[in-house]
Formats: sequence, C-alpha cells, structure tokens
Amino acid sequence: MKNHLTAIIIAVAVIISAFLFSNAFKNRNQSNDTISVTGLGKKDFISDLIVWSSSFSKKSMILKDAYAALDNDREIIKKYLASKGIPATEIVFSAVSINKDFEYTYDANGNQRQQIFTGFNLTQNVQIESKEVDKVEGISREVTELINSGVELYSNPPQYYYTKLAELKLQMIAEATKDAHARAEKIAENADAKLGSLKKSDMGVFQIIAQNSSEDYSWGGSFNTTSKKKEANITMKLVYQVD
Repeated sequence: MKNHLTAIIIAVAVIISAFLFSNAFKNRNQSNDTISVTGLGKKDFISDLIVWSSSFSKKSMILKDAYAALDNDREIIKKYLASKGIPATEIVFSAVSINKDFEYTYDANGNQRQQIFTGFNLTQNVQIESKEVDKVEGISREVTELINSGVELYSNPPQYYYTKLAELKLQMIAEATKDAHARAEKIAENADAKLGSLKKSDMGVFQIIAQNSSEDYSWGGSFNTTSKKKEANITMKLVYQVD
C-alpha cells in the first residue's frame, strides 16, 4: 500500500513538473516574439533668439570719479545701441561691481614687503536679448566703434537660442517614431512575419549641436548655444509584438 501511494505521488509530481516546464517554455517563446528597433528624428533649424553680453570698466583713485566715468560710458553705450535700432527694453545693465586694486612689492626672499593701493576699479555688465538675431550679431562684431570712442568694452561671443523647442521636439518624436515603425515593418517582412501591437516605447536623449560640426554627443544631452545654425536629434526605441 505504501509503495502504491509513493508511486501515485511521484506520478503527480512528474505531471505538475511537465506542466510548469511547458508553460515556462511557452511564455519564453512569447517574450522572444518581439522586434526592437530604434528610429531617428533629425531637424536643422536657425536660432530665433540671441543673447549678447559685454562689460565695461573705469578706474580712479577717487571712487566718486570712477562712478562718474562709468556713468559717462554707460550713456555712450545707450546712445550707440539706440542708434543701431536696439530698443531700451532689450538692454539690461547689471549692478556695478567695485574692486580695490593693489600693487605688491617683495624682498629678495619673495616675502611681501608692501601693499600699495592703486585705485578703485568699477565694472558693469550690459546684456541684450533680442529676436533680431542678425542685427545684434552684426553689432557684436562692430564693437571697435565703441572702443574707438573711449569705452573699454569687453565683448563676449553671442549665445543663440530657439524659442520653439517644445513644438520642435514633438515633431521630431513623431518623425523618430515613424522611422522606427518603418524599420520594424521591414524586419518583419524580411522574416516572413506580421508586425503586431506596440509593446513598449522609450525616448532617447534630445541633442542640439552645431550644423556640419564634429561636436560630440553627450549622455546627458548636448545643448549648443554658440552656433546660430543648429541641428537637433532625438531617438525613439520601440518594441513590437510579432505575430
């Protein structure tokens, strides 16, 4: 009786094990019946916003005189930009930065002997933010006109931006998705299979680089601001069921 019961238990265990193995094998095949593809969305565009900043400074032994000289330069800059067609609303002057300059003397051993005050150095930044990209770009290249008038202006390279990035990104996602779908259909066709439903989608990193450049992509996403002409890229990874 005991041997008969043992045989029954073993038989039931074999049946259950066979069922579990069969089900696992079936699910494994189902999970593998997919196609994973990556599509690319790419768009060239021209920046529609420019930000140009520069700084100017004056130095004097008397703080009041330094302020007066800096105020004079600021008025010259305002008039110059106005003559170039830049509205006052697009010009922003920062707070004045004040530094005391010193010269130092040292002995033969390199130890500091004396600290001599040489004057107050006042610096102010001016920034223009405008949608008239070409106009401001041209002005940034003509700063020698201000320098020749006696203003010690230090110009920074313009920064270029695009104000419609959200709409551009949506267009590129649609393009990348369409590209990935076409790739998946071609793969399924070559495998004599039928493309089924979309199982998963993942968006890649949004990249903005300069057009026709060797600029590197970044894992965190590149965002070029030094070039007026830009190229945007985005990828979409799609996983389809195959019937």
